[in-house]
Amino acid sequence: MNIVESTISYVKKELRGAEGGHDWWHVHRVWNSAVSIAKEEKVDLLVVELAALLHDIADAKFWNGDEEIGPRKAREFMVSLSVNENTIKHVIAIIENMSFKSSLGQINFTSNEMLVVQDADRLDAIGAIGIARCFNYGGFKNNTIYSPEISPKLNMTKEEYKASNGTSVNHFYEKLLLLKEKMNTNKGREIAEQRHQFMEVYLKQFHLECDV
Repeated sequence: MNIVESTISYVKKELRGAEGGHDWWHVHRVWNSAVSIAKEEKVDLLVVELAALLHDIADAKFWNGDEEIGPRKAREFMVSLSVNENTIKHVIAIIENMSFKSSLGQINFTSNEMLVVQDADRLDAIGAIGIARCFNYGGFKNNTIYSPEISPKLNMTKEEYKASNGTSVNHFYEKLLLLKEKMNTNKGREIAEQRHQFMEVYLKQFHLECDV
């Protein structure tokens, strides 16, 4: 079994029973998208695949906000496979810096490989799948779906975003609708455009039904 196959088996096992928006199938979609985008970019494919597969191995929001456990678990696993240390460092740097909340603070690292994986992850947060994931996570957290009395919090800092617990619909305005303009690659931007438009249509219909 090669490195990528071993990583797939590991991630499937680790994410068994995970919240539906951050489970193996989320990772699988991000991995597939990352590989597809990587074909048009000059990148180290192994770094892209490992980062895509391991990026949510222990998402901090499911681990009491611990932002170190994910990179630590990813490193321990890659060491167990005798992955090259430079590759490990690169993958860990991507995992530590690719999230939306990280982009709200000081950016400490970037690489062509990170831009590819970041686009793949952001694509899974928008469009039809993004809508499903948004409401699935909101249900998991027992968040209010929508309230006209709760306004979206725009221009949040990283700490404000981490502490935010608003409505599911507000999340569209606080994050999801912003992602189209944050895409890095040509292919990412092309796919994001269509998915963004789908979300706008959905929200228009949502608000029409709320105003009946």
